Amino acid sequence: MNVSPARSQAAGAPFDRDKLDRLMDEAGIDVLLATSKHNVQYLLGGYRYIFFHAMDAIGHSRYLPVVIYAKGNPDKAAYVGNRMEGHEQQVNPFWTPSVFANCWGSVDAATQAAAHLKSIGLARARIGLEPAFVPHDAWAALQAALPDATLIDATGMLERLRAIKTPEELAKLRVASELITDSMLAVFAAMREGSSKGDIVERLRREETDRGLTFDYALITLGSSHNRAVSPQTWRRGEVMSLDSGGNYHGYIGDLCRMAVLGEPDAELQDLLSEIDQVQQAAFAHIRAGARGGDFIAQAEQVLKTSKVAAYTDFFAHGMGLISHEAPFLMTNHPVAYEGVDADKPLEAGMVVSVETTMLHPSRGFIKLEDTIAVMADGYEMMGARGRGWNLGGTQ
Repeated sequence: MNVSPARSQAAGAPFDRDKLDRLMDEAGIDVLLATSKHNVQYLLGGYRYIFFHAMDAIGHSRYLPVVIYAKGNPDKAAYVGNRMEGHEQQVNPFWTPSVFANCWGSVDAATQAAAHLKSIGLARARIGLEPAFVPHDAWAALQAALPDATLIDATGMLERLRAIKTPEELAKLRVASELITDSMLAVFAAMREGSSKGDIVERLRREETDRGLTFDYALITLGSSHNRAVSPQTWRRGEVMSLDSGGNYHGYIGDLCRMAVLGEPDAELQDLLSEIDQVQQAAFAHIRAGARGGDFIAQAEQVLKTSKVAAYTDFFAHGMGLISHEAPFLMTNHPVAYEGVDADKPLEAGMVVSVETTMLHPSRGFIKLEDTIAVMADGYEMMGARGRGWNLGGTQ
């Protein structure tokens, strides 16, 4: 075991401890074991071990970081990590008083976490876990080591903890959005007739990476097709391109969709994108702190209902931050399978939502705008707001 240098742990915890304590109390949780990469990162103040940034598997098992937090007792907090993370502890000490950089797989990480709970007198506690992020063998190890403990799903509680972004988090989301916009505009300008979907996505990957983003994905369509998979299909003059990409900056997601055309957009294309933007603007006009979460969705859906493109157009909105769908949850099973539990609750300043309107036009193709919106006390801020019209391809 490594022990962090002596300091005030209450001051060192990089999150709102009072809020976490309250949420744990409401959920009936005595001690939290966070094991997802995003929640570990959040509870450690932005840290994610670089060796396992893009993978989890090693040997016969997998990397399983664990942040342990006892309600109301930050001095009992601990971090369980990989053996190589002892070097990280030496350079930039973790805030937790106890650090166990002695694990290689999921079972030894769970066993070490259980040993720490025993050492702090919480072997019979109500333990909050993330079921989707605890491997079966780790879950079994915890149950075997702590037979008198009660295991509770802490997923929703952690989502609530992350729902309101700090100014520092908003700054990272803003950077991610701006850099994705810059990358898309550069790709539109560089690609020309004959560029394949594979060429375009690879260029986007390099543009995002060169700007300091971690490339996550790109969904792309060309011409009249609605298929967003990478393929040998090439861009032809007069055709549209939709580019929907996710990249992250220090773990925070940028997720936008922008449109381009090879040549000048004709009157029909101008009209179609305008119809989409009218739906988006109807949503934006009702986003502000204190407004009911479902109100801006209802307004957008009402505008879409009266639009001439309604038959083949869809509206969607979802929370985002460290992951691409998180609180607030505003729509039910549309398209991701969760309940819209926040539709009747007020939006709060610091929440971030993705607002998207998607048209599957029968002849002109896939036309979409997706925007990242931060809720403000007096309205909203759009992040990465450029390039929302028809961008021209092949201008370089």
